[in-house]
Amino acid sequence: MAQDNPAAKLDVLKRRETDRAERRPFTVKELKTIMTHASGEWKGLILFGLYTGQRLKDIARLTWLNIDLENKELRFVTDKTGRRMVIPLATPLLAHLQAIPAGDDPAAPLFPDAHTIASKEGSDSRLSQQFQALLVAASMATERTKDETGKGRSLRRPVSEISFHSLRHTATSLLKNAGVPEAVAMDIIGHDSEAISRHYTHIETKAKRAALQKLPKVM
Repeated sequence: MAQDNPAAKLDVLKRRETDRAERRPFTVKELKTIMTHASGEWKGLILFGLYTGQRLKDIARLTWLNIDLENKELRFVTDKTGRRMVIPLATPLLAHLQAIPAGDDPAAPLFPDAHTIASKEGSDSRLSQQFQALLVAASMATERTKDETGKGRSLRRPVSEISFHSLRHTATSLLKNAGVPEAVAMDIIGHDSEAISRHYTHIETKAKRAALQKLPKVM
């Protein structure tokens, strides 16, 4: 019985590495364009992505219990790392939240449709596909072919340089470009920061709030 040749896979692995696209942040102009095409819950989802730098699934699963309007803060635990986050609400994000009907149930989701999708196992791709469709509508991405959206290990989907995760890069870049100290920016986004670890820094809410107020308006 012939044995598989391990070396035969090397070219495939090499090509897969080159297929990867470098993620990049959105420009402010691009964000404004996206917002003009966003409708329904997506306006809020995008604003949360920009002004908190959090992942799509975590944002989609937020409820009103996570929002402290009195102290103007977002409080939640990340799904990926289990990190407890306290993020001040930037003025544009707070204004959007105040315009959303809260209802009588404090446990109600902020984004009911997205919450339903995000609560299902293995549902991340569906929300990502919706955002991809929004990028296509904004002429910032091309519509994927049937082969690219198909399932199966033999079908490799090219990775776009922009996606919802790019909002995380955008928030980080805008904060740093505004002169926000790295330790503060990383604490807001939730990244492990060498500056925080090295100096055992406790980032005060006041510092994070001041940092977030430096982000531009996109509405």
